[in-house]
Amino acid sequence: MDIDYGDYIEVEGVMYRPKNNTIPNCFNYKKYLNNKDIFYVMKANYMRVISKTRNPLFIIKKFLVKRIDRIDKTGYIRALVLGDKSYLDNYSVYQKIGVSHLFAISGMHVTLLMTIFLRIFKRFRFKYILLDLLLICYGFIILFPSSIKRALLFLFFKQFNSKYSLNLTNTRILFLTAFFLLVFNIKTIYDPSFVYSFTCVFGLLYSDSRVYIRNRFLRVFKSTVIVALFTLPLSLYFNYEYNFLSILYNVFLIPFVSVIVYPLSLVSVLFSFLYPLFELSINILRFLCEFFSRWNFLRLNMSFSIGKLLIYYFLLFLFLNKSRFFFLGIIVFFLAVKISVKFDSSYRVYFFDVGQGDSSLLISPFGGDAVLIDTGGNATNMDYHGSDDIISFLKSISITKLESLVLTHGDYDHMGEAINLVNSFKVEKVIFNCGSYNDLEKELIKVLGKKKIKYYSCIKELNVDKNKLYFLQTKEYDNENDNSNVIYTEIDGFKFMFMGDASVTTEKEILSKYNVSNIDVLKVGHHGSKTSSSQSFINEINPNYSIISVGKNNRYGHPNKETLNNLTNSKIYRTDQDGSVMFKIKNDKLNIETCSP
Repeated sequence: MDIDYGDYIEVEGVMYRPKNNTIPNCFNYKKYLNNKDIFYVMKANYMRVISKTRNPLFIIKKFLVKRIDRIDKTGYIRALVLGDKSYLDNYSVYQKIGVSHLFAISGMHVTLLMTIFLRIFKRFRFKYILLDLLLICYGFIILFPSSIKRALLFLFFKQFNSKYSLNLTNTRILFLTAFFLLVFNIKTIYDPSFVYSFTCVFGLLYSDSRVYIRNRFLRVFKSTVIVALFTLPLSLYFNYEYNFLSILYNVFLIPFVSVIVYPLSLVSVLFSFLYPLFELSINILRFLCEFFSRWNFLRLNMSFSIGKLLIYYFLLFLFLNKSRFFFLGIIVFFLAVKISVKFDSSYRVYFFDVGQGDSSLLISPFGGDAVLIDTGGNATNMDYHGSDDIISFLKSISITKLESLVLTHGDYDHMGEAINLVNSFKVEKVIFNCGSYNDLEKELIKVLGKKKIKYYSCIKELNVDKNKLYFLQTKEYDNENDNSNVIYTEIDGFKFMFMGDASVTTEKEILSKYNVSNIDVLKVGHHGSKTSSSQSFINEINPNYSIISVGKNNRYGHPNKETLNNLTNSKIYRTDQDGSVMFKIKNDKLNIETCSP
């Protein structure tokens, strides 16, 4: 269907409310939409164009998009000129090293556009009026992101201030800009780009009034450091991670992008024969960023509350006002925040909502060992990595590595995210089940070899801090499900059992070999399938709580009604209904929390 920007369309479909995040501390899509006054999502079954747009600005945008797509297949010109990063390749590399802001339309782009325009029309009498109109049109074309609204409104107030000699400082103009944007839409305060944009500009303006440097290179370095200091807590607040080396990377890359890459993107749109120069600059940028991404140290992972933000900025203002206590204060502050995690004396066991799959996490007290059992995996949408949410959660609670990644077996819904996980997060060792390796496991082993990660298979027990995980299934069967690792552990007197996809056959074998009764928490086998959780097995182990990890409206019909009936005497939690489930063990008590949709 030929749908262009600005067209009026008729849509028929099913409307539904978006979900909250079901893994703690992860992106909340429902809240994100609500902050934009969007309360329903529609799954469209039918669409048709009612009328084509006649709005000249939409027509210009349509022309620009088609011209850019004809010139550039990489998506970089789209990102730099139109702010559309959805076509960028390797974007995760830029996020990893802390330079993804280079592709966000910001005040830097507005300043460069102003400089280019004013130089071209420097002798034109009404150049500032034309400039304002051009920038407004440009803002409309890129749909006025918060950073552009801030930059344009700040520029207009500066012009007004200059024309009428109001003698307002740039800092006051910035606060006036923020006031007007928030009066227009108070929910703008929840927009991360708004918060980042104003914080960066305020930091630069505030520091310029107190620290002036003549040398041009040192000014660039100072500005980069100031921006880093002001945005560090925001990165921890929004993303739970900060890469200190990004300060150094930005010193080199900001001038390169602003002086070479961005201007070349503009002239390439006008003069396509110059595109090879732009392509060369992008290849250099890619090479530098991929090289920088190999340096994976000097990272800080933790969550940041509003209270911590306020303390941090108080210390930062001490620094800018040349207080000698800043460095001591900032070191003590971060040490206190980091060490506070080590004072948590509770054991925690998480059962993550990963759709139709399994993933569980065990965390020892005082920031001890972290063990992940299975990773989940969606074979129908391999572009989506659910393990990114698990990694985000780990960072939010200051966990920087997994002592062990235990894979119950080689099915995609249990280990499909393993390669993404070991590529994106530090893993000490990987544990496989008994039996021969399938193709998916062999692919993972290749990655483990390249990253020099140790791996083992068919083990009997695993030390986790002061506890042990016991692997009850060591007999080899002729199918992957029955070869599943079945794991038993006892934590402070509470018994946990993880069944993988083990079937009735494995259950009988376990009952014949082990005395496993009165289980406190059972991770139900095979997502509640009728091939697992037989009545005799459930009667013997007698679980108090049963966790069924299952996808909403899955095509297998899990969990099976017979299985649910077998589990009637236990309290059942389902990830499709309850989201992720956490068991917290402290002072001989078992506390339960859910992260409901």
